[in-house]
Amino acid sequence: MSLIKAIEEKLHEIYGKDFREEYVAKFRGFIERWEEKRVQPNAPISEKNVYLITYGDSIFEKGKPTLETLRTFLNEKVKGAVTDVHLLPMFPYTSDDGFSVTDYRQINPELGDWSEINGLAEDYRLMFDFVANHISKSSDWFKGYMNGDPEFQDYFIAKDPAFDASQVVRPRTSPLFHEYGDKTAWTTFSEDQVDVNFRHFPVLLEMTEILMEYAYQGGTSIRLDAIGFIWKESGTSCMHLPQAHAIIQLWRTVLDHFVPNTQIITETNVPHQENISYFGNGLNEAHMVYQFTLPPLVLHSFTTHNAEKLTKWAKTIKPVSEEATYFNFLASHDGIGMRPTEGILTEAEKQVLADKVTENGGRVSYKSNPDGTQSVYELNINYSEALVNKGEDVTEEQEIQKMLAAHSILLSVIGVPAIYYHSLLGSKNDYAGLEESGINRRINREKLEIGRILEELESDPRRKGIFEGLKKLIGIRQAESVFSPYAPQEVMELGKSVFAVKRENEETGETVYAAVNVSNAEATIDMGVAGIDLITGQKVEGPITLAPYGFVWVK
Repeated sequence: MSLIKAIEEKLHEIYGKDFREEYVAKFRGFIERWEEKRVQPNAPISEKNVYLITYGDSIFEKGKPTLETLRTFLNEKVKGAVTDVHLLPMFPYTSDDGFSVTDYRQINPELGDWSEINGLAEDYRLMFDFVANHISKSSDWFKGYMNGDPEFQDYFIAKDPAFDASQVVRPRTSPLFHEYGDKTAWTTFSEDQVDVNFRHFPVLLEMTEILMEYAYQGGTSIRLDAIGFIWKESGTSCMHLPQAHAIIQLWRTVLDHFVPNTQIITETNVPHQENISYFGNGLNEAHMVYQFTLPPLVLHSFTTHNAEKLTKWAKTIKPVSEEATYFNFLASHDGIGMRPTEGILTEAEKQVLADKVTENGGRVSYKSNPDGTQSVYELNINYSEALVNKGEDVTEEQEIQKMLAAHSILLSVIGVPAIYYHSLLGSKNDYAGLEESGINRRINREKLEIGRILEELESDPRRKGIFEGLKKLIGIRQAESVFSPYAPQEVMELGKSVFAVKRENEETGETVYAAVNVSNAEATIDMGVAGIDLITGQKVEGPITLAPYGFVWVK
């Protein structure tokens, strides 16, 4: 099927009876413009790809563009270990630490400009954040809406008494609509984050242009933030609607044509079955979906010393296709989302985690339910601090070992691993940032001065132990074909305190058995194999005794 025919098919799916032939004509012009700029395909994803999740100003030096400082730090400390850098929104913004963008096409001047982005792209594959669902109320688009500019009158969604919003699902307790002078607008997330109206065709066309610009500026991966919310339909949940999927499929079609292997990564912090719907048929939608169920289940396992829930869930995780897989992470700029554990953890088990996080100095965020009740939505805490069991994990060595054990799971299961910069750097809760801002998520978003962090990675045993331990694990992973993001996994049952997985690459014939002890007591296992433990280099034969929080990768 020709590109324009494939696009036309998707436009029919998106707009239904509102479809207009002029939409196809507009996309013909789009194709002509971009056809002149065709570039080489990106390299495909392999076991060598490891993403680092960071802000453009996470590492700073006074008087310098922070992207320049970040590049200096990465090249000095993680070159080779990290292949892909996920830059959280790097655009001018007004709130939510970047997720209220004022201009999708400009770089926040404090970070630098497009030349810094292009420079970073010379050394690393880059993942750009596309905050497509909403834009800042201070953007030119919204100002145009407020000032009566005809071009922008349908860019936003005014309150309509005929629209039934009673079933709308959202993660915030703030009003769904806000008033701005004599106008109103739909606001899924906050008063400063105004949802754009994809039902208005010029919005879709403009957003597709922006997506293409990102791919051409070095965005080898594009993260579609909050993408499940982008289509609104009266009387529905306004989440995961068919039109939202069709828009992503349209974008996949366009990127596959112009810049093959550009990874579309969907961010939908929802229960697992809803989340994986964004794979489409495995070839036509997301290349990767955020594996939101992994962080809370790994935390649950190390908290209860019981990996049975993690094991049972992981058994359902199978290869998707030769082009689609999972974006695995344990920590991110947000907290640990609890909605993905629905149907897996009981309310009591969720509350145990919430209570532990509070005890360990973190915060708990809640969401409103349609029936007026509230439930745990997110745990806000540094992941290494969330793992600590007070009264049990009493030494720094135990904390380091537990963090490495948790990441041995992240690095061994099917998919591509992504590590948050504060996890890699062995950071702790940032209480100053939390108290100064009153924003729960700031507890894990501290900005680090380059001189200080370089010194602490040498002098601070906790930082050094976690950082060097993770880099070692990454290096081992990158050398083994079994950790291909598309190679199958077989989850094994070796006792309730052990999580174990067999990874096999059918093309190379290689196999690795990974096992981790999630308890603070020794665990003896027998995987029925003999080989070399890739972690220690020692021979393994017969039963293995895993130390508390110990782990092996037996080849």
